[in-house]
Amino acid sequence: MIRTTIYSILGTLVLSSGAIAISVPNQTSALKSSNVSSHHRQIIAQSSINTTAIEKAIFQQINNYRGSQKLPLLLRNSASDTQARIHSQNMASGRVSFGHSGFRQRVQAIAIPYISAGENVAYNRGYNDPAKQAVEGWLQSPGHLANIKGNYNLTGIGVATGPNGRIYLTQIFLRV
Repeated sequence: MIRTTIYSILGTLVLSSGAIAISVPNQTSALKSSNVSSHHRQIIAQSSINTTAIEKAIFQQINNYRGSQKLPLLLRNSASDTQARIHSQNMASGRVSFGHSGFRQRVQAIAIPYISAGENVAYNRGYNDPAKQAVEGWLQSPGHLANIKGNYNLTGIGVATGPNGRIYLTQIFLRV
């Protein structure tokens, strides 16, 4: 796994290389979508940041970029959002290490037929606009940029805050 760390006077941004998986077309996973436990919801609710606003900002910035490149805009998918949120919360709580571990299972848990999938993750701390920092970092990274510009039509975005103040961001891309 390639990790890129960008330091500035105000904060830290860490990116993990983009992951891509290919599935057999028109095959639906047998796995069901994971539920967010009440414990996970409570941790997310106790966060002092507006995770929904950050998710919306990422979605808007990614689609603005895709539009500027004459690429089709992505649609949000609630099952993908749920899986992205669970992954961000798991990284924030330390249940899984930062990165793409369990990517294939996340995509299968979305439980819709897909042709291809990708994922971008990042965490940062100390920035006024964590969505902007993550997206700018992804746009400067060849692997992440490939996912952003990829032949995808659905996306899911999840954000969570760790006890150390880090904000974890996950974006899942799907081609259905």
